[in-house]
Amino acid sequence: MAESKATLRFLLMSPRKVRLVVDMVRGTSVSSALKQLTFSSKQAARPVRKLIESAVANAVNNHGMNKESLMVSTITVDGGPTIKRSTPRAQGRATPIRKRTSHINVILTEKGGVAEEKQVEEKTVEKVVAKKPTAQPKVAKPKAEAKTAAEDKKKS
Repeated sequence: MAESKATLRFLLMSPRKVRLVVDMVRGTSVSSALKQLTFSSKQAARPVRKLIESAVANAVNNHGMNKESLMVSTITVDGGPTIKRSTPRAQGRATPIRKRTSHINVILTEKGGVAEEKQVEEKTVEKVVAKKPTAQPKVAKPKAEAKTAAEDKKKS
């Protein structure tokens, strides 16, 4: 199965904020992912969009894949090194500022490929085999009429 990869390192944005954007596009087709990122109001959407476009260019030029059949199979955001700075505060003190960085990795695959069709077939076969045939359906037996307390008193 052919894959196309692209990596963005040392992005000066917090991984927590970038993951909000990345979670929107994970597992979608490339065309819908690019549309979502184009109109997203998050600041991290622009570098993620450029990274996906780079991965698409790698797929088309290096691996000869079809652009319309690509999908974002894996996209991860890891924390990079933290840049440490300080800001002055009252009475001569200083407080730390942590400027966090991110590393983003993207892997694109072709949907509808031969390998993917085999995986889908294997999953359906496993589901059919896993289901055991059920026994005869249970039929509700008619219940005996319950005796009321008044009938019990009459007999005794």
